[in-house]
Amino acid sequence: MKIYGDIQSGNCYKIKLLASLLNIEHDWIHLDILKDETHTIEFLVKNPNAKIPVLELDDGRCISESNAILNYLASGTEFLSSDPFEYSKIQQWQFFEQYSHEPFIAVARFIAKYLHLPDDRKAEYESKQEGGHKALQVMEQQLRKTPYLTGNKFTTADISLYGYTHVADEGGFDLNEYPAIMLWIGRIQSQPKYIGME
Repeated sequence: MKIYGDIQSGNCYKIKLLASLLNIEHDWIHLDILKDETHTIEFLVKNPNAKIPVLELDDGRCISESNAILNYLASGTEFLSSDPFEYSKIQQWQFFEQYSHEPFIAVARFIAKYLHLPDDRKAEYESKQEGGHKALQVMEQQLRKTPYLTGNKFTTADISLYGYTHVADEGGFDLNEYPAIMLWIGRIQSQPKYIGME
């Protein structure tokens, strides 16, 4: 299978991380979004939304959206429950990641890390801080109760949130304010076959 992505993107990195944890053989194909490499005719056939990551299966079928890819790859493994309630709790955190976490933390990080905080984006960068801290506080509250987001098991919910959380400082968020999150990050980084962002 082929994975199209940028390892510095949290959404792409979480796919790379799961692939490592599960020993999934794949070809990693780097695309540079700043060079519009997701807007080529060839890539738009794979994902008309022009976004990475994209998983291309051996038969040519493609899956986009990072959490959909995660759950596809994790199907039948310890990282994804077959119990309907537990599965829904995983999805609950993944929807939280996409709607309440990523729009603030990932965007602030993109403006700072990729665009080098240009003057015309500083107001937008500042506007993301409150929402990002709110998302981190929600995670902190849960992680004070349980070692992982859905309880005692490490799941794709954790991988989804880990992608951008562990580099949130690059978007201006001081993770030292969140001790339970810091411990959670340590638990994930101690997993066998863990790999970091390259």
